[in-house]
Amino acid sequence: MHQIVNPIPNTHFLAGVDPRVKLVSALALLVLVMSSRGGAFPLTVAGLSLGLCLWMGVPPRLFFVRFAEPIFIAAMVIVLKLLFSGHEALFAFSCFGLEIVGHRDGLAAGVAIASRIAGAVSVVAAVGFATPFTDLMAALSWLRVPRGFIEVALFAWRYLFVLFDDAQVVYAAQKNRLGYAGLRRGLRSFGTLAGALVIKAFDNSQTVTTAMVQRGYDGTLPLLRHRPLRAGEVAGSVALVAVMGLLWRM
Repeated sequence: MHQIVNPIPNTHFLAGVDPRVKLVSALALLVLVMSSRGGAFPLTVAGLSLGLCLWMGVPPRLFFVRFAEPIFIAAMVIVLKLLFSGHEALFAFSCFGLEIVGHRDGLAAGVAIASRIAGAVSVVAAVGFATPFTDLMAALSWLRVPRGFIEVALFAWRYLFVLFDDAQVVYAAQKNRLGYAGLRRGLRSFGTLAGALVIKAFDNSQTVTTAMVQRGYDGTLPLLRHRPLRAGEVAGSVALVAVMGLLWRM
């Protein structure tokens, strides 16, 4: 569980930067990425974020696992835009009596959208690797994000790992009993595993609710207290956003 919560060592300089500064900087970069017209700026941001993650010591395999779903979505966007959007024909061929035409302008639009996806996901990944989840939630609270959303996210984050540990125990027991020897038996075992996790989640929710009420829980969770913002960190954040803004305008 420790490796999942904290997959990289907190020895880089970003670990000491105020989470509010990192969060505001990331939000500004997200706005620049999503409002860019071409694909050069988002891809530049994605490359810088990837380099930053590797410099922080993030294993490349972990980074690309996090990127698997966004890459698939970006690829689907490119394919759909290529085949179903645009007017300038790039290629055409027949397949089983169907005329398939690729469009040059559709491909350009798809690449632009895919680059925005890559840039935005890279920024979020970099901030996530550089900042503990609880610190990010405290920074969101400072930005006046609704408290109910933050508390639900904290509860979900905490007990997600409890369910993960339970799932590992059940899966190991099933595997030792040849529960996944064959497709049919594997599907049946997976269904049993999913049902057991649902029941455990329901039981844990009732147990945790009772325990917290008995300890004086009144519907609000205490969050971290922030130290005063440092002028150097704020100036560095402003300089970073200004430089990226100049690149965005180019």
